[in-house]
Amino acid sequence: MTDRWQESDVPRGAAYDRRFERLAEVGVDVHGEAALVDSYGPGAVLDAGCGTGRVAMELSRRGHEVVGLDVDPAMLEAARRKAPALRWVEGDLADPALDLGRTFDVVVMAGNVLIFVRPGTEGDVIANAGRWLEPGGRLVAGYTLQRGGFGPADHDTLAARAGLDLEDRWSTWDRHPFSQHDDYAVSVHRRHR
Repeated sequence: MTDRWQESDVPRGAAYDRRFERLAEVGVDVHGEAALVDSYGPGAVLDAGCGTGRVAMELSRRGHEVVGLDVDPAMLEAARRKAPALRWVEGDLADPALDLGRTFDVVVMAGNVLIFVRPGTEGDVIANAGRWLEPGGRLVAGYTLQRGGFGPADHDTLAARAGLDLEDRWSTWDRHPFSQHDDYAVSVHRRHR
C-alpha cells in the first residue's frame, strides 16, 4: 500500500497478523476476500497492497497464481518469511512507471487499500490496476466508508476513467447487498474487453 506504514512500524505487521490469527481461532472466517476472488475462477491474481500476504497466501492455497505488491519493505519481509515461494514485489501502487511485466485476471485490493493511499493518488492507483488487468479482468476492492473522503461515487468515476465498468457492489466480502447506509463497500469493476 502507498504510505500506509513506516519502516519503524514493523510491529504493526505482526499485530495485523495476530488480529487475524485470533479471529480464526474463535471460528471467524478470515478468508472472505479470497473466497470472493476465487469465485471468479481467475488464473492469475495481483494482491495490490498485500501487506503481510494473508490474502495472497490463501489465494495461492486455493490454486491461483498470485503476485503480492506493496510499498512497505517490512510488510513484504513478513510475507516473504511466511511464503517464500510466492512472488512479492516492492512498489508504489500509484507509480505510473511501475511495470510488473505481465497482466492479471483479477487485481484485488483488500484491507482498505484505497483509503490508505496518499490522498489524491486514488485515480493513479485505479488506473494502474486497470492497466495490470487482462481485457475482461476485474478489480475487486473493499474499504470502510467511515473515514470519509473517498467512497463508491469517487471510485466509480475514477474506475470509468481507467476503462473499468461497475459490475457489482456489496457491503461485505460475502456478498451482502449494498445500500447507501452501509459502512463498508466491496466493489467489482470490470475492464472493457
